[in-house]
Amino acid sequence: MGSPQDSTDPAPDRKVSSGPDPQVLRDPQVSVDPVTAPTSPAPPPRALPTPATRAGREGLEAILAKPAAAVIGLDFDGTLAPIVADPEQARAHPGAVAALAALAPKVASVAVITGRPAGVAVRNGGFAGVRGLEHLVVLGHYGTERWDAVTSTVSAPAPHPGVAAVRAELPGFLDGIGAWRGTWIEEKGRALAVHTRRADDPEAAYEALRAPLTDLATRHGLIVEPGRMVLELRPPGMDKGVALTEYLRETGAESVLYAGDDLGDLPAFAAVEKLRSDGIPGLLVCSGNDEVTELRERADLVVDGATGVVDLLSALAAQLG
Repeated sequence: MGSPQDSTDPAPDRKVSSGPDPQVLRDPQVSVDPVTAPTSPAPPPRALPTPATRAGREGLEAILAKPAAAVIGLDFDGTLAPIVADPEQARAHPGAVAALAALAPKVASVAVITGRPAGVAVRNGGFAGVRGLEHLVVLGHYGTERWDAVTSTVSAPAPHPGVAAVRAELPGFLDGIGAWRGTWIEEKGRALAVHTRRADDPEAAYEALRAPLTDLATRHGLIVEPGRMVLELRPPGMDKGVALTEYLRETGAESVLYAGDDLGDLPAFAAVEKLRSDGIPGLLVCSGNDEVTELRERADLVVDGATGVVDLLSALAAQLG
């Protein structure tokens, strides 16, 4: 069991990460240079798995019957990229880019929907300048930012003023409430995240911070987005469900697959469930983990983490020929 941080040692294990390139945060139209992230050929396709629910099977059948009208929506961390202790070191699964490049030309669109800045997801995913991903879209900060491969730029509105206020206050705030040793702040440009995964007792640290961070966020007009041992303070009004729904409307999609792994993906799951009730088939995929049971319980199909997602994308591409 961990203990609250000793007041004589103000922040021995807390750090503020360097975050994304500040140009991506300041300029609403920013070029994202291609990266040389390690990639591997797409793995040999396995058999396409069968969803456990009738609604999921209908969603998959609709995608297979008319792929040119299907949108594939994907979270990044925990779905396309394995979870790691330091988010700055997260990179797409070695087979992810090849699997996406094989699938993307066969469907209406592939959209990566992430809480990260769009430019950071592009960089860490190695998505820029890849043959087959010419029409990939990355919706960053839950849809507030948008990167597309055609222009290779990020478009975004002005930042919420509450983020700057919280940025200035947060380190002292954590010291003042005796945050657990190992708690640290991630700079996300349009949001800030407080991680507890490195604390002596990550779950106890997480629960101890929820209420005070919610109060801090509310005071500055922000909300708290809970995740896997992380509490993100960000502007209200946009989530992955809103982003996915708006993108499907924009593309005229007639079916959708969405894959995610964390609490931030629940709004996207709810959006697909709403679309299904309106007659648009959809398949919900959980990138399996033991920390977020809510997603697993609502999914039509559970796969084995990022490796399972890559296998699914490869199998779907192979099935589409």
